[in-house]
Amino acid sequence: MRKAAFAVCQRLSNQLRLTTPSHHRHHPLLSSTTSIMTATVRNDPIVPTSPPAAKRLKTDTNVPEEATSSSSTTTTTTKDTSTTAEGNTTTNSATRTTTTATTMAAEPAAVPSLQVKKLSSTARLPTRGSAFAAGYDLYASKDTTIPARGKALVDTDISIAVPANTYGRIAPRSGLAAKHFIDTGAGVIDADYRGPVKVLLFNHADSDFEVKEGDRIAQLIVERIFTPEVVEVQELEESVRGAGGFGSTGGFGAAAAPVVN
Repeated sequence: MRKAAFAVCQRLSNQLRLTTPSHHRHHPLLSSTTSIMTATVRNDPIVPTSPPAAKRLKTDTNVPEEATSSSSTTTTTTKDTSTTAEGNTTTNSATRTTTTATTMAAEPAAVPSLQVKKLSSTARLPTRGSAFAAGYDLYASKDTTIPARGKALVDTDISIAVPANTYGRIAPRSGLAAKHFIDTGAGVIDADYRGPVKVLLFNHADSDFEVKEGDRIAQLIVERIFTPEVVEVQELEESVRGAGGFGSTGGFGAAAAPVVN
């Protein structure tokens, strides 16, 4: 009886192999089924065969790609748990080294310094009157009289070196101009000048003006400049304005204002 049953099982097993595609003949489930059938007929103890852990396609979407430039490297170990068709639980551990790119903000360029040398004991360093003041106040180093309707050079007893690609412009102080009719002139200090700084003051009033030691007489503004190469040409590029000079854009007042299209 047992031999007959074994023969039937053998025929069924052969039939399964013949009707199963070749790429499925070695499937773990088929091999396990055949082994169980054979063991049942022979009355052998059944030892379940665990198929290999099912392979799972792993797609990491939260792990960034390695950056082209890096400043730090981090090693991360992740564990993925999956369940096979037979109810077996498998744990796959993966270790990935990721490189974190750090973009360093460019540091602002250092502001070049304005070098100042005192030439006497009464000289004072230029100062700014407020946090956002454009100019540095210049101080008189001695008493000086500015004659009415005249002019005079006022000493500061300092010499300066302005940064490259800049020049120092001496501008009037608004208070002196508005209240005392005092203006400045000849106010260009080149970057390669190292002599004493003197301020030319004009007095447009009808009375003399007295400058005292320590008075603020003008302001120094450091401005950037561009010095292009001089090139001689036969003709200049045309412009809409052309050769229109003094008064060519209109007179004074709203009625005389030109119409700009």
